[in-house]
Amino acid sequence: MTEKNYYIDDTVQVGEGTFIGPGCVIKGNTVIGKNCVLDQNCRIEDSIIGDNVKIMSSYILKSEVGDETEVGPFAYMRPGSKVGKNCKVGDFVEVKNAVLGDNTKASHLTYIGDADLGRGINLGCGVVFVNYDGTNKHRSTVEDNAFIGCNSNIVSPVHVGEGSYIAAGSTVTEDVEADSLYIARSRAYVKKNWVAKRGLWKGKYQK
Repeated sequence: MTEKNYYIDDTVQVGEGTFIGPGCVIKGNTVIGKNCVLDQNCRIEDSIIGDNVKIMSSYILKSEVGDETEVGPFAYMRPGSKVGKNCKVGDFVEVKNAVLGDNTKASHLTYIGDADLGRGINLGCGVVFVNYDGTNKHRSTVEDNAFIGCNSNIVSPVHVGEGSYIAAGSTVTEDVEADSLYIARSRAYVKKNWVAKRGLWKGKYQK
C-alpha cells in the first residue's frame, strides 16, 4: 500500500486528472481514462474505463465502461460486460456478460445477466434477467428505448422490441413486439372482513 492507502499494479494506466480514493485496488491490464473519480474501496481488474467516469465502491472485472458513465455504489460488473457512454449502473446492480448501449440506465437492485441491451433503455428497480433454466444459460435482447418496469422478470431467451413498455411486476416469457405494452400479472382481488372473521386482528399490535 502507498501512503494514500490504495494499491495499483505497475501494469495499470491512469489518465490525467483522475482521482483515486483510499482502499482502491486496481490490477492487471487496466486502463483508466482522464478525469475519472474512483471513490473509496473500488476494485478494478483487467478492465477499460473511459473518460469522466465515476465509480463508487464497486467491483469491475474484465469489463468495459464508456465515457461519462456512473457505476455504483456497490455495483458488481462481472467478466464480459460492456457498458456504453452516459449510462448508469447503480447501487446493488449486477452485470454479467452483458452489453448496455449508450444512455441506458439501471439505477438500483437489478440483475442483468447474459443480455444485449440497446440505447436509451430504463430498467426499474428489481428487474431480473432470468438467464439460467437449471441446465443451460440463455440470452435475451432488449432493443432501443424500451422501458422495463420495476420487479419484472425477463425469462430468457426473449426479445423485447424497440420502444416497448413492460408493466411493473410482469414476468416476460415470450417475445414482445416493438411499440407495445406488455402486462403479465394476475388481477388482484380483495376479501373484505377476512381478517376479522378469523379473529386475527386484536385491535393492537401483537408481540
